[in-house]
Amino acid sequence: MPDLEAPAVRTPREVLACYYRAMLDKSADDLADLYAVDAVHEFPFTSPGFPARYEGREAVRAGYRAAWGASPVQVEEIRKTAAYETADPEVIIAEHVVVGTLPTGRTTFTVPGLLVLHVHNGLITRVRDYMDGLRVAGAGE
Repeated sequence: MPDLEAPAVRTPREVLACYYRAMLDKSADDLADLYAVDAVHEFPFTSPGFPARYEGREAVRAGYRAAWGASPVQVEEIRKTAAYETADPEVIIAEHVVVGTLPTGRTTFTVPGLLVLHVHNGLITRVRDYMDGLRVAGAGE
């Protein structure tokens, strides 16, 4: 019987690219599928209406499904400012600017952000998501 090769494990940089794709598509399922079952997603800069963290893949799925489903905002572009490899090969730090519009297409806004992704065996185990939650909340008003 031939030896079947296991699929290649994604690098942190590849996981980051998939993360951004899920944001552009507003796909909570695609995003959550990047996480380990027991992963933690933290929002150190909390604001009213935003949780401080999601604990577990299914909490990420439910939280983003609710947030993205309720938001009229469409992400048009993610400007990748920089991605930094760290001394830990399982950690990548990424700066970006999210460019979005409202359904009318007339109101464009930008939201800067920074992600610290911890990736083990191709899955996110921890995220620290630094974003301007007040700007995100205000964009939909």
